[in-house]
Amino acid sequence: MKYTAIVLAGSRPGPDPFAEQFGNDIKALIAVAGEPMVRRPVRALLASANVREVIVLAQAPDRISDVIPSDPRITFRQSRGTIAETMLAICLDPSTQWPLLVTTADHALLDPATIDDFCAGAAGADLAIGVVEREILMRRFPEAQRTWLRFRSGAYTGANLFALGSPKVAGAVELWRSVEQDRKKGRRLIAIVGPGVLIGTLLRLLSIDNVLARLGSKLHLRMRAVRLNNPLAGVDVDKPVDHTLVEAVLAGRA
Repeated sequence: MKYTAIVLAGSRPGPDPFAEQFGNDIKALIAVAGEPMVRRPVRALLASANVREVIVLAQAPDRISDVIPSDPRITFRQSRGTIAETMLAICLDPSTQWPLLVTTADHALLDPATIDDFCAGAAGADLAIGVVEREILMRRFPEAQRTWLRFRSGAYTGANLFALGSPKVAGAVELWRSVEQDRKKGRRLIAIVGPGVLIGTLLRLLSIDNVLARLGSKLHLRMRAVRLNNPLAGVDVDKPVDHTLVEAVLAGRA
């Protein structure tokens, strides 16, 4: 089974102060180790035996395509206003080749081995989410600044890797879109998940697997967290300190 890989290379509305710090106006084009960082995840995806093609989504696809070497397996498409809206359009498009593997342009340390590990762990799931356990990442990068989701089974950070198995996930993406567009509609999410799951998560009474299993049951999806052992999978380029860390890793200094 081979995936259609989606690389999210869009920008938030308005100026991007982070990109401007590096003399650019688009985050995906920030130079990392001498090249636009969007090239790195695209190159890793093309090198994976689990990927059939790569679709790069951006508000300015022509500018992104200008910096990526030509390859018949790569196409560039215009993204919509939000990530959720863009992904919903893909899910509802009858021409979409399933399954989908989604990552981001700022995943500059992504490598083929991590992609293959994630795909193996995601097999059979309707929706799989890549995560890295805190202990694994902090052992390699004790001063790394990440966002941690805490459960009974431990704390995890996202790996910017998602597997969408079939059009069945459109309902989950639609829920995400509605919450993203109107924060007040977050009560829909609460209604679906149930107060028991929310309280159990807040009090760390549930593991990440418990939470995803219960949410998946409500959405009629097989949902799974794929734990990745490579600490680099939990590092992206989202702020200046991340950029410094990633360049140090690529230069062999971290």
